[in-house]
Amino acid sequence: MIRTEGLTRRFGARTAVEDLALEVREGEILGLLGPNGAGKTTTVRMLACLLAPTSGRAWVAGHEVGRDDQAIRRIVGVLTETPGFYKRLSVRRNLLFFAELYGVADARGQVQRYLERLGLWDRRDEVVATLSKGLRQRLALARALVHEPKVLFLDEPTSGLDPESARAVREFIGELASERRTVLLCTHNLPEAEELCSRIAVLRTRLIALGRPDELKRQMFGTRVMVELGNPQPELARAINLPFVKAASLDGSILTVEVDDPDRDNPVLVRRLVELGAEIRYVSRVERTLEDVYLELMEGSDGPA
Repeated sequence: MIRTEGLTRRFGARTAVEDLALEVREGEILGLLGPNGAGKTTTVRMLACLLAPTSGRAWVAGHEVGRDDQAIRRIVGVLTETPGFYKRLSVRRNLLFFAELYGVADARGQVQRYLERLGLWDRRDEVVATLSKGLRQRLALARALVHEPKVLFLDEPTSGLDPESARAVREFIGELASERRTVLLCTHNLPEAEELCSRIAVLRTRLIALGRPDELKRQMFGTRVMVELGNPQPELARAINLPFVKAASLDGSILTVEVDDPDRDNPVLVRRLVELGAEIRYVSRVERTLEDVYLELMEGSDGPA
């Protein structure tokens, strides 16, 4: 649905995005992560035909950026971090204006549909200036969807929202993939990205990692189990000697073991430790988060912060 080849954007001497090669499948929510200045928003602007690439090529739903820009603009929806509205107009009138701008056939029907879907129909006649930030963000989502786009670009959709509003927005975004819409989600909220996204792309001017959250965790940290011992023995880590054990270390009473498959390997590991005289209090998997992956990648990359 989205494909880029060598996509690059420079602003004078500064390179914002360099040689980006990326594919996003139909119906996928892809999380685009990176620090401020990493090129996330610039990437979205290029794909939405709001900013021309310096070099490279990109396609959205088969249309090429730079050649089919009008066609692309008709099939994408964009939610910016700070969406602008006509604050003196009502909720309904704002959304109706944008629906008519997109040439939506049944503009009034579509406006009602998305205001109801996002819990704003009862507020339809209120002036936008009186809405909370959470309600404005729901309205911004309605605006991005009113013309039924195939592709959505969401830039920090829950930034600054209270927990209840953020949850409502996340739940709505989660529904979009079931409708076969393709979503590119830019966010600094790593738990949110892990919850919503089928794959993660980490950008720091260049693409430095791409994969499912569980794949990235496994690649970065392996699969580890933690064994608490009642009688820690300094030589125990070296004495395990099992083919599936990649590494083992002892810190106080905690033995950490990297294995191939904990579900398969843990029973054998426990039997071996008992044979070696270990008193086992408990065994648990060491859980890593997407935040752990992200911070490790940032520490290991040398791009601009």
